[in-house]
Amino acid sequence: MNICVFCASSEKIDKSYILAGEDFGESLAERGHTLVFGAGKYGVMGAVARGLRRRGGRAIGVIPNFFEEVDVMFSDCEIVRTETMRERKRIMEDMGDAFVVMPGGIGTFEEFFEILTLKQLGRHKKPIIIYNVNGFYDNMLRMLDVIIEERFMTDKCRALFKVCDTAEEIFAYLEEYEPFTYNKYEFLQNADINENNGGKE
Repeated sequence: MNICVFCASSEKIDKSYILAGEDFGESLAERGHTLVFGAGKYGVMGAVARGLRRRGGRAIGVIPNFFEEVDVMFSDCEIVRTETMRERKRIMEDMGDAFVVMPGGIGTFEEFFEILTLKQLGRHKKPIIIYNVNGFYDNMLRMLDVIIEERFMTDKCRALFKVCDTAEEIFAYLEEYEPFTYNKYEFLQNADINENNGGKE
């Protein structure tokens, strides 16, 4: 399975995140999975790749050509080059059989919400997993609860991704995964929005 991992490129983060990345990379290799990632050598991104290669695993890095201007590329992997960030994300999304979102910054959040939106719209049925190391995503998950409470999103959307605290939970979920059918517009077919809830949905 090609596991696409979205995660941090920062080196200034707590070392516990780096260690979690290396451990997860080793686990990917030990289970025979291929890593698809952003080809960075720093932060959690580089840590996952190092751990995987340490155990002899295969890694495919996708990186825009303009990153040649800075020394950030993890070279010990197969490289796919793109012209733009948008093309980079598309290739990673197409290549990935599953997506694991580890702690990261705004780029990681963008990647998570894009892949979730595409699943919500029925563009794919691949598993999406938040690897919630150190409770990193707790606040984001609370924000999503507020969005559901305010009816900007349905609670069924939460079933489109899984939150895991350990690598073991992730692999167990992947082994048992069954695609979840979700119709974003179901409420339009079953209710009169204006009369029933004031148009909040």
